[in-house]
Amino acid sequence: MTRFLTPTVATLAMLAAGSAAADTVLRASHQFPGGQGDVRDEMVQMMARHVADADVGLTIEIYPGQSLFKAREQWSALSRGRLDITSLPLDYASGRHPEFSATLMPGLVRNHEHAQRLNDSEYMGMIKEVIREGGARVLADAWLSGAFASSQNCITSPETVDGQNFRAAGPAFEQMLEAAGSSIASMPSSEIYTAMQTGVLDAANTSSMSFISYRLHEQVGCLTEPGDYALWFMYEPVLISEQVWQRLNEEQQAALMEAGQRAEEFFATEAAAIDRQMVEVYRENGVEVVSMSEADYNAWLEIARETSYKNFAENVPNGQAIIDAALAVE
Repeated sequence: MTRFLTPTVATLAMLAAGSAAADTVLRASHQFPGGQGDVRDEMVQMMARHVADADVGLTIEIYPGQSLFKAREQWSALSRGRLDITSLPLDYASGRHPEFSATLMPGLVRNHEHAQRLNDSEYMGMIKEVIREGGARVLADAWLSGAFASSQNCITSPETVDGQNFRAAGPAFEQMLEAAGSSIASMPSSEIYTAMQTGVLDAANTSSMSFISYRLHEQVGCLTEPGDYALWFMYEPVLISEQVWQRLNEEQQAALMEAGQRAEEFFATEAAAIDRQMVEVYRENGVEVVSMSEADYNAWLEIARETSYKNFAENVPNGQAIIDAALAVE
């Protein structure tokens, strides 16, 4: 596990080396726990170490756990140049850019290998164009698979969510789950634990990493793992503000891009292991773990096509073309 350095300690270390005074300091914010093995935090930590080693006059200070900006505030801060770097579930910004809902669309990504192929596709080119137009750029791609969990019953087929208060990560899943009979409560993953603890939520879906980091096993009775039929995948890239990027020199930009590539490669090797770790943690803590069958998965997709996919195609600029480009990736 990477030892987390607070900004104060990191700055003192650089001063001791005699280089901090000349450095450009970039602030990186994210909502995830720092220094506790969350792979998204580890990606940003790795990038900070790499740019420090590159000796290009660049320091990254990391503010985890919403200590600088709240989860839902990060995109706005980044696009306006008030925040330099973030690790962000991109769908959180779909209120400003509805195209981003295509990065959390039920069944659009089938498995981790499929996610890697999507990174270099026309579909992702469309998404990254919207990111650039919105005032940011991608330093590292990351797709996390996710699970469903409930304090009431195991979630498999659509009828198993009927009547439950559900946190669904993003409009596409909200539309699908609402059509299956759930009541929806919108919130970032960092708020799920308290909402379940206080009875606001009965059930939730989020990434496997968040199921581990936020200790949701303490609040649920049954977990539906991704398994062979992963309905839930979410794009959570490391982003830099375009305004900030343009102020950096070529050496600094190159160091950041190389750091992002290394972080992306690190994440790709860890992604499938996160799912296995989640299952182990939940079983060890007495939570029942189940999987969706192919019939369950297909039943959910049928609902998604009539709700999420249809709404996206009809109401989002270039929506049908984005979905078609994603579905074209085998």
